[in-house]
Amino acid sequence: MAAVSRSGAHEFSKAERGRIRLLAGLGVEGDAHLGVTVQHRSRVAQDPTQPNLRQVHLIHQELFAELAAAGFTVRPGELGENVTTAGVDLLGLPRGTRLHLGVEAVVEVTGLRNPCPQIDAFQQGLLKQVVGRDAEGRIVRRAGVMGVVLEGGEVAPGDTVRVELPEQPWQALERV
Repeated sequence: MAAVSRSGAHEFSKAERGRIRLLAGLGVEGDAHLGVTVQHRSRVAQDPTQPNLRQVHLIHQELFAELAAAGFTVRPGELGENVTTAGVDLLGLPRGTRLHLGVEAVVEVTGLRNPCPQIDAFQQGLLKQVVGRDAEGRIVRRAGVMGVVLEGGEVAPGDTVRVELPEQPWQALERV
C-alpha cells in the first residue's frame, strides 16, 4: 500500500494520513463517506436509503505516473481516494474480489468509481484522462474502484495488499 487518506468533510481531496481505521460495514472511520447507506451527496438527494457500495475508494499509484506523463501532477488522496495501492491491477479485478489490507482489514470490490466533473475543477482536462472510450466506443473508467468493508482494522502505507478472487464465472466491474 502506497498511501492512505481520509477527510471528515465532503470535499474533493482527502488528506494523507499515517494510518486509517476501516470499520466493518461502514467504511473509513472519520471519513465523510462512512455509513451503511449512501453518503455521496448527489446519491443521497436521489435516494438516501440506497446501500453504501462506496465505503472505500481505492486508486492504483501507477495512474499517477500515467497522469504525470500527460502533464498532470496528482498526489495520493487528491482524487478523493482512501487507499492508494501499488502493483495491483485494480481495474482488471472482477466484482466481488476481496482485498486483504494489512493484517486484519478486508474490502470487497463493488465496482468502478464513476468520475465526475469535479475532477476538472481540481485540474482542468483531468477528467478526459481518467474516463474515455475504447476502440468499440465503450466508456472506460480509470479513476479507481470502490468497495465495502467486510472486516475492519488499521491500514497504513507499507502494508501488504493480498488479492482474493471470487469463484468463477467472474463479473466485470461496472460503475457504482
